[in-house]
Amino acid sequence: MTIQQDLQWLGNKEKAVFVAHYFKTGKGEYGEGDIFLGLTVPQQRAIANTYKDLSLTDVELLLQNKIHEYRLTALLILVARYEKVNSNVQKKIVDVYLANIKYINNWDLVDLSATRILGNYLLDKTKERKLLYKFAASNNLWERRIAVLATFAFIKQKDFSDSFAIAEMLVDDKEDLVHKAVGWCLREIGKIDQKAEEQFLQKYYKTMPRTSLRYAIEKFSIVQRGRYLHK
Repeated sequence: MTIQQDLQWLGNKEKAVFVAHYFKTGKGEYGEGDIFLGLTVPQQRAIANTYKDLSLTDVELLLQNKIHEYRLTALLILVARYEKVNSNVQKKIVDVYLANIKYINNWDLVDLSATRILGNYLLDKTKERKLLYKFAASNNLWERRIAVLATFAFIKQKDFSDSFAIAEMLVDDKEDLVHKAVGWCLREIGKIDQKAEEQFLQKYYKTMPRTSLRYAIEKFSIVQRGRYLHK
């Protein structure tokens, strides 16, 4: 059996129809044209574990496939491998990730990989973080979301500067999926340092999208949330 055969075998046509709708694959929607087999993420994690030693060349080919679950499984393999290899191999994984960024083109693909691959890689490479600012300024929705999600790795280390700078670049973004990402980013900062988050909010809460604001203040007290939502 090949990894493609295993993925196909687990496909569920009824679930595929539902998932395609959930991931907005209709004409003019953000996932237009994406193709689903109807697998769950746990199923894909299990297959990724089975094929964890697949060559990077084969993983890259899987990542370039038109089928959504192929791409996600490829990313799950890269994530799992990244955490267990030396820095030289990590660099190769990041190179594959960046060379195929156009295939990381839906929110689950971004959310399950950006922090754990790109974000972790950039933890000790502050000069190379300029790449995230390039992504934040991109016309591509998914590159902008990657820019935000990658900084979650920095937040865990109490390093907020790039997260705030990129949130500031995207605070008026037109896409709801970026609004959500910015809100989550601010929320994660607030879990560690609410005062730092509120300094940002004081500057932008009156004009930032309500989606971003609601996520950003999700962990605040009811009274605090009311102050921001009703001012």
